[in-house]
Amino acid sequence: MMRRLLHTPLALLVWRIVLLYAVLMGCRVAFYLYNAAQLGPLTWAEAGSLLAGALKFDTASIVYADGVFILLSLLPLRLRERRWYRAMLFGYYVAVNALLVAATNLADTVYFRYTQKRFTADEVFFADNDNSVQLVGKFMAENWYLVLLWIVLTVLLAWGYRRRTREESLFSRGWAYYVGNTAVFAVAVGLSIAGMRGGMTRMTRPITLSNATLYTADSGKANLILSNPFCILRTIGSAGSVKYKKYFTPEELPQRFTPVHQPADSAAVDLTGRNVVIFIMESMSAEHSAYLCPKIYADREVKGFTPFLDSLMQNGLVFKQMYANGTRSIQAMPSVLGSIPSFRTPFVLMPQSLGESRQLPAMLADKGYATAFFCGSERGSMGFGAYARSAGVERLVSREDYEARHGTEDFDGYWGIWDEPFLQFTGEELAATPEPFFAALFTLSSHHPFVVPEQYAATLPDGYTRIHKGVAYDDQAFRRFFHRFGNEEWFRRTIFVFVADHVSSEKFAEKTRSYPGNMHIIGFIYTPDGALRGEVREVTQQLDIMPTVLGLTGNTEPYFAFGRDVLNEPQRPRWSVSYDGKFRALTGEGAVVLDDSGAQVQECPATPAADSLMQSFRALIQQYYSHIERKSYTPND
Repeated sequence: MMRRLLHTPLALLVWRIVLLYAVLMGCRVAFYLYNAAQLGPLTWAEAGSLLAGALKFDTASIVYADGVFILLSLLPLRLRERRWYRAMLFGYYVAVNALLVAATNLADTVYFRYTQKRFTADEVFFADNDNSVQLVGKFMAENWYLVLLWIVLTVLLAWGYRRRTREESLFSRGWAYYVGNTAVFAVAVGLSIAGMRGGMTRMTRPITLSNATLYTADSGKANLILSNPFCILRTIGSAGSVKYKKYFTPEELPQRFTPVHQPADSAAVDLTGRNVVIFIMESMSAEHSAYLCPKIYADREVKGFTPFLDSLMQNGLVFKQMYANGTRSIQAMPSVLGSIPSFRTPFVLMPQSLGESRQLPAMLADKGYATAFFCGSERGSMGFGAYARSAGVERLVSREDYEARHGTEDFDGYWGIWDEPFLQFTGEELAATPEPFFAALFTLSSHHPFVVPEQYAATLPDGYTRIHKGVAYDDQAFRRFFHRFGNEEWFRRTIFVFVADHVSSEKFAEKTRSYPGNMHIIGFIYTPDGALRGEVREVTQQLDIMPTVLGLTGNTEPYFAFGRDVLNEPQRPRWSVSYDGKFRALTGEGAVVLDDSGAQVQECPATPAADSLMQSFRALIQQYYSHIERKSYTPND
C-alpha cells in the first residue's frame, strides 16, 4: 500500500517540487558564498526568519515556473497516462527548470555584484548590448565553477524526476477516477494561486520584491531571500510602468517641487563660452580616493589609488559628498547629461524616455557648441550611444573610429579600447573640434574583470580589492592625458567635470558596504586656470551636474532638471535621490524614505524641516512620473 501511495501522480509531483526547493536552496547557497563580502555575515538569530522568507519566495518562483507543469501533471483525464504525454512533462520539467530556475539564479549570482539588485524584467527584456553573446561566453569561462554547478543541478533534475517510475492512481476506474482526480486538481489550483500570491487570506496582497524586507531589516540580505524566476516574471508588467500616487493637486504640486528652473540674473562664477568635457568614470567609488576618504587609509600602506585625480581635486571644486542616483551605468547617463533620475525602471529603458526633452548636450548645441560622445566600446553597446544621441549629441566616437586609425591592438578583450590610448585619441579629436565644444567620455578599464594592459600589470599597485589595479591604471591614464594636452589652448579653455557612474562592486571599507556609503562616488570640477576652487561639503548628486554646468556656462533660459545648480540655487533641496525597492532621498541629516504603501522619515529628526523635505520628495516623485506619463521633459509642458 505504501509503495502504491508513493507512486501516485500526486506523490511523484510532491517529490519533484521538493527537488525544486532543493535546487533553489543550492542556488541560494552559491549566491551567498559568491557575494558574502557584500551581504555580510549570517547569524543563527536571523537564520529562521531568512529561511521563512526564502521558502515563501521559492514557492512563488516554483509556481511561476512550473504552474503549467503542476496542472498538467494532475489533469483529471486518462490522457496523462500516455507515454508521449509523460515524455512531454519530463522535457518541460527539465528544460524549464534548468533555464528559469537554475540558470537565472546562478547568473544572478554574478550579476548581483555589479548592480546590488536581483534580475528583473528590465535586464532580460530591455538589455541593449551588441556584444552580449561574447560577454556571456567570457563570464561563463571566468565563472566555470558556476557553470559546472548548473550542469550538476540539471543532471539532478533529470535523475531525480523518477521518469521510469510507474504511476499508479489511487482512484479506481469509472466515476471515482474523474471525481477524485478533479478534486485533487482543484486543490492544486487553489494552492498554486496561494503560492503565487504569497498567501490567501482576505488581507493578503500578491507579494512583490519589496516584501523580502519583512523578513530582514538588512536590504542586502533581502536579496538573499529573493529568487528567480519570481523576480523576472513578477516585474514583466511593471517594466516601464507609470503607475504612481498623486499626493498633490496640479496647483499645489509646483509649489512643493518643480523641475523647471529659472536661471539667476547673475551667476556666482561666469565661465561663458568655455568648452565642457565630462568624464563619466566607470565604478569610481569615493573610497578609491585618499582625498575623499582619508580615514580609511590612515593605517594602510597604500594611501589611495587615485593620486592624480586627488591632485586635481585639491586644485578644483570638489563635491565631498557626491552620491550616485543609481547602481548601473545606464542609470548614470540620464542623471549626468539630462538631470533625470531613474527609479523603479531605468529611465533609458522606458519607452517614454523618447519623449521631447531639452538635455545638456542639446542646450549647449543651441548655443553654438559642437557636441560629441566618446566611448571605447563598440558603437551601440550598452545603449550609451543611443541615449547620447537622444540627449542631443551630434557625433558619436567609438571603438570602430579608434581602430580605423590605430588598428586593433588596443582592444581589451572584453569591453573596448583600453582607457589610456582611447583618452589620447579623444584629446586628438578634441584638438581638431571647433570651439566651443561639449564632449562626454565614458571610461571602461575599471570595469570587471579588472584587467589592465600587460605592460602595467607589474608596476601598478595590487590594492585591497580586485578593482584597485584598474582604478590606478585609469588614474595614470588621466595623468598622461593631462600631461600631453595640458599646454594646448583648447585645454586651457575647458571645464573638466569628473563623475563616477556608480560605486564599485568591489568594496573594502566597512562604511561603503551599506547605504549611503554604497552610493558615495567621486565627483568634482576642474578648470586649468583655477577659476573654480574649493569644497562643497553638503550632499550633492549626479543630477546636479547639468544645472551646475549650465550655470557656469552662462545659460539664461529656463530649463528642465531634477537636480540643482550647486553654485546658484541655495533654495532647492540638498539631497541625493535613488530607488532600491523604496524611494530614498539622502540629506545631510539623514535619509528620507518613501515606499508605495506609506511614508516614513528615517534617521532624520521629527521636525517641521524633515516633514517639509518629505513633502518635497513626494512632489519630486509625482513630478517625475507625471512627466513620464506625458512623455515630455521640457520647461514648457
